[in-house]
Amino acid sequence: MTRAQAPAPLLELLDPSSLRDALLTDARAGLTASPKALPPKYFYDARGSELFEEITRLPEYYPTRAERGLLRAHAAEIVAAAGAEALVELGSGSSEKTGLLLDALAAAGSAGAYVPVDVSPAALRGAVAELAASRPALRVEPVVADFEDPDHLRALPRPGRRLVAFLGGTIGNLVPAERRRFLGRIADMLDPGESMLLGVDLVKDADRLVAAYDDAAGVTAAFNRNVLRVLDRELGADFDPDDFEHVALWDPEQEWIEMRLRARTARAVRVADLGLTVLFEQGEEMRTEISAKFRRAGIEAELDAVGLTPAGWWTDGDFALVLARSGAPQSVTVTPFQKAT
Repeated sequence: MTRAQAPAPLLELLDPSSLRDALLTDARAGLTASPKALPPKYFYDARGSELFEEITRLPEYYPTRAERGLLRAHAAEIVAAAGAEALVELGSGSSEKTGLLLDALAAAGSAGAYVPVDVSPAALRGAVAELAASRPALRVEPVVADFEDPDHLRALPRPGRRLVAFLGGTIGNLVPAERRRFLGRIADMLDPGESMLLGVDLVKDADRLVAAYDDAAGVTAAFNRNVLRVLDRELGADFDPDDFEHVALWDPEQEWIEMRLRARTARAVRVADLGLTVLFEQGEEMRTEISAKFRRAGIEAELDAVGLTPAGWWTDGDFALVLARSGAPQSVTVTPFQKAT
């Protein structure tokens, strides 16, 4: 029996003070914009993360179940197509779904190294401790980093030919120009023969999409309003979340869901740490998230435009896993898979 190893130390590329600086910058820009907007990354404090975990278990919210099912069915094919020796996961959080890919790496006889990347040291420590107990032979190199920072991406460990996973449909939170920059940075960080695995939610019936972001139990509404509590706590603001109504709508032209917070009454909000008073008119809406939905031709064109060659597509009709690779060296043969279930 393999003995449990001590949890791996964190490689910390992210200065904690930079997170606050980013929040200050983003909040000022978003609250003074017209229309107002906040980036969705500020949803995920401890309470927001708990609420999101609840969301993933709701009957209306299919993406997490669909992605897990695809990984369960096709992880071995994905690993074989990538020719991977190591898994890098961007925005790893609890690393819960990743076990399916790690199992496939182990079954393929690969070294099985794992590089979880997250902005939260606490989330990484928890995941790494669990991995040390459940997978004692696995080499884990956890990294505290901002995956949107090109310097951080270039500094990630290279414990073998890497498969970089960006799961959960998170790519949909970026508008097209942001997506192009992000995917271009991934292309720049990959060595020849390395691959990216992208989880994407697909365009479908609008009523079903809206229901996934406006559940009957009101969990998504609580998740949305929680960002105001983050601003109250971190920036000395005096938002009352109950003064704002959760809104989710489908934009058929952009093919994305928008989540917004709508002011129930006219009010002035003081944000002490910004020295700013923000005025809301009754009914005024502030965008808190977009979640773009994709078609195969569109996302493959976006990958191709930054030099990532589409090499595999697995879908259940609701969600898809897309494999794309950097230029492969002559010594590596990668078989493309294009499967539908």
